[in-house]
Amino acid sequence: MTSSTPHLATEIEAETGINPATCYQCGKCSAGCPMASESDLRPHQVMRLVMYGSRERALQDETIWLCLTCETCSARCPNGCDPARVIDALRELARESGQANMPRNIGAFHKAFLEQIRTNGRLHEMGLVMDYKLKTGDLMKDVTNAPGMFARGKLNLRADRIDGVNEIKRIFEQCGVTP
Repeated sequence: MTSSTPHLATEIEAETGINPATCYQCGKCSAGCPMASESDLRPHQVMRLVMYGSRERALQDETIWLCLTCETCSARCPNGCDPARVIDALRELARESGQANMPRNIGAFHKAFLEQIRTNGRLHEMGLVMDYKLKTGDLMKDVTNAPGMFARGKLNLRADRIDGVNEIKRIFEQCGVTP
């Protein structure tokens, strides 16, 4: 951290209005996290990294990209620390600083999802699946699930577009978002 770089906790508080120092490490957030077993760090450990100012570790850890943003951690926090919002802010900082260590499949899903919204104004599941599979190169994984999903009407071949899709495209352009 250089002298011109603010402490990570100060930066997070300025971005979110959440003071990470109010987290007293009770672990309730981590106890409810559905991704705890899949992540190197639990939500309370991410909060600790932020409090200690461990910028590089916090921004480069894959954990911030594995968070589902289900907000279970935030709902369980007795102090209202909102770990989900803090993790979201860490994602933004990681992208802005060029330190994003987003796993390839998560990046592919993110881009495929945004492309469906930009194109149709809403999610088209079949388009999402096809775009994601092409981006990851994992074409045959779970392909045996497709017939059952088609039979239950979960995958439609035709995309439904909203009436205001041009407005959605304009919003994407104004925000400079290119999936």
